[in-house]
Amino acid sequence: MMQSTRSLCSAASRSLRTQAPLRAGRRAVRPIASSKVPQTHSLQPRTAASAAFSTMSPLQSGAPAVAASANEYDKETKDMADYIHNYKVDSDLAFDTARWVFLDTLGCGLRGLEFPQCANLLGPVVPGTVVPNGTKVPGTSYQLDPVNGAFNIGAMIRWLDFNDCWLAAEWGHPSDNLGAILAVADWASRTNRAGGKVGNGKVFSVKDVLEGMIKAHEIQGVLALENSFNKVGLDHVVLVKVASTAVVSKMLGLSEAQTRDAITQAWADGQSLRTYRHTPNTMSRKSWAAGDACQKAVNLCLKVLKGEGGMPTVLSTPVWGFYDVLFKGNPFKFQRPYGSYVMENVLFKVSYPAEFHSQTAVEAAERLNVILKKMGKTAEDIDHVTNRTHEACIRIIDKQFKPMDNFADRDHCVQYMVATMFAFNRLTAGDYPDDSEAATSQLVESLRQKIKCVEDPQFTADYHDPAKRTISNALTVTLKDGTVLDEMVVEAPLGHRLRRDEAKPEILKKYENHLKPHFPASRVKELVELGQDSQKLYNMDVDKYVDLYVKDA
Repeated sequence: MMQSTRSLCSAASRSLRTQAPLRAGRRAVRPIASSKVPQTHSLQPRTAASAAFSTMSPLQSGAPAVAASANEYDKETKDMADYIHNYKVDSDLAFDTARWVFLDTLGCGLRGLEFPQCANLLGPVVPGTVVPNGTKVPGTSYQLDPVNGAFNIGAMIRWLDFNDCWLAAEWGHPSDNLGAILAVADWASRTNRAGGKVGNGKVFSVKDVLEGMIKAHEIQGVLALENSFNKVGLDHVVLVKVASTAVVSKMLGLSEAQTRDAITQAWADGQSLRTYRHTPNTMSRKSWAAGDACQKAVNLCLKVLKGEGGMPTVLSTPVWGFYDVLFKGNPFKFQRPYGSYVMENVLFKVSYPAEFHSQTAVEAAERLNVILKKMGKTAEDIDHVTNRTHEACIRIIDKQFKPMDNFADRDHCVQYMVATMFAFNRLTAGDYPDDSEAATSQLVESLRQKIKCVEDPQFTADYHDPAKRTISNALTVTLKDGTVLDEMVVEAPLGHRLRRDEAKPEILKKYENHLKPHFPASRVKELVELGQDSQKLYNMDVDKYVDLYVKDA
């Protein structure tokens, strides 16, 4: 038995001397002289840059040396909690933009309810359960606990990929956070009206919700500016979870110290893989992933409210921290401090329910249809199309020859969306299901495989430029008779900050159209008028506002 133990230790020593670093660009652990290694295997202290480690139990027990200041919270966590508790939003532009985002996001949620696959995921965990003073889910009769309420609202908002967007090193949809914010604000307000003391007994106004949205947008968006989670295989909903956790913590009455604890729990909570957004695993989970993130955020905050602590160096601790385990050892980079920049510059999806990197390509196809019609030509006359585009479009939605497996594949394929526009002069949510006219069209499928993407480095640079943040696509169509149409370039989609005023009437029309299938004309008129009266909307109690969206069972 003793000989066996010595052999095992010797093998461990040899393994440590010879193993390669686990991650490219990381320094290997320094070799240890085999003849002088004691059987206790005491290792030199390791830094975040040298975190290669063995899974053998004798080595796992040798934890890295910890500095005396290890209980000091990571600066990233402290800055976020400080922003949540001490920053006063005083930007009229941010609040006005948040109002438009609020209306648009609720409308997108109502549209999502019209799809059975979405509706089937919603409701209480146990059918028939009604939570007294619970979160009410717009467009339904459900009244749920705030954790499940956050999932319901978050999932319906995100289902159709039609809510707002933020594009940088990471992309995402900051209004996804409304699932958690609205669920907690509504539940807390109803509970406090009934004598409860959630969040110090506060009844939240719609303006309080808008302020929460501004801060959640800012946290998600600022983290996304310089840090690419997709490049390490993580889904952007990790940012929804972190931002929602930060905002909801204060809504629940947590102190700044407790907010730090809650934020660290969000970073430590297992992160979602992007695989459900990409070939070969693209599937409907991408449509409820944000709801899942909202649900987890509320759950974690409630745990901290009950006394659960935090992990001060959850990001930076060697070997076991977020940076080493999930971010290739790289700390986050920050382009700017937290303020209200993201809400002021957020992108609205106005024209098409489509992944945002395709919006300008679809608009270019719609403009080209006008030219084709004047020439007496149709999509049948197209021989091939070249799409000059930016790198992110190619990385996420370039699927020229891949078979389309489901609706989630189609709304993340730039070729499918452009081909549908060419073939039918439209792109709606109804064009993605398996049995839709577009999905079963041989013309769409033929065109899809004739559309090639090529990167323009300048388009990629403009995409990352803080002063521009354009999402450019340029289509060149070659017809079967050899005619080459002039390239159609669209740099900023409708809903971009540079086209915001142009977009507002269309955003309102989109909201109204999403209301109509759910409510009588009188209620639609009431909600549209209320949405345009900013001061009346700001001052309204959020639970009373949500009541306007409730439907009888």
